[in-house]
Amino acid sequence: MRPLIGADEVAAIQGPVLLDVRWTLGGPPQEAEYREGHLPGAVWLDFETRVCGPAGPVGGRHPLPDPGDLQEALREAGVREDSTVVVYDGGDGLAAARTWWTLRWAGHERTFVLDGGLPAWTASGRSLEIGPVEPERGDLTVRPGALPVLDAEGAAAAASGGDLVDVRAPERFRGENEPMDPVAGHIPGAVNVPMGPRARYDEHAEAAFYCGSGVAASKAALAVAAGGDAVPPVYIGSWSDWISRGRRVATGEER
Repeated sequence: MRPLIGADEVAAIQGPVLLDVRWTLGGPPQEAEYREGHLPGAVWLDFETRVCGPAGPVGGRHPLPDPGDLQEALREAGVREDSTVVVYDGGDGLAAARTWWTLRWAGHERTFVLDGGLPAWTASGRSLEIGPVEPERGDLTVRPGALPVLDAEGAAAAASGGDLVDVRAPERFRGENEPMDPVAGHIPGAVNVPMGPRARYDEHAEAAFYCGSGVAASKAALAVAAGGDAVPPVYIGSWSDWISRGRRVATGEER
């Protein structure tokens, strides 16, 4: 199933569960923006606290959620075993992609991302709904492990074979600037394909992906899947987990 769908396709789905996960890295929750206008019937799902697990000494800034906690969050949002779920954000696709990846990891295959997010919906001429939505409770059972996930050892093994792609900005990869994490650089052996409109992740469909905390890497995985390939492995802990474990760091252009 093609994971990216347009506004017309979303509007044609009968009874979807729509999840609004608008989020900005380092910014406050955007529930107020959700209440001011969202896709009709969409449920607010806080990305930081319901899609991701709490950050700890290791595991990264956006670790995997506890399966039981995720199951409760999704049931509260109305997700059922037979639901078609459509996730959207404010347009950059980051939170939506990571939420899509998380639901796929949890075993729910019928999960899609609204390409272009909320702006694409309004650009299509469709209206928004104001105020919160209280869905009927769902019955989804989370079955974790449906997508390949790397830990630090797996990331190191992939990098040693030239099969680990770092999607962060070049200056972060080279270790010249690190705005989020206390150590700059990259995983030794990784290659840099920065996130952007010209990035061709389909050319690395056999590789694994990482970023700062597993969010942008999930968007790269979505791009690979949208091109028709299998969802690639993601190092969800990513750079923030790697450095918390005291692993060796490389700087410069690597290759």
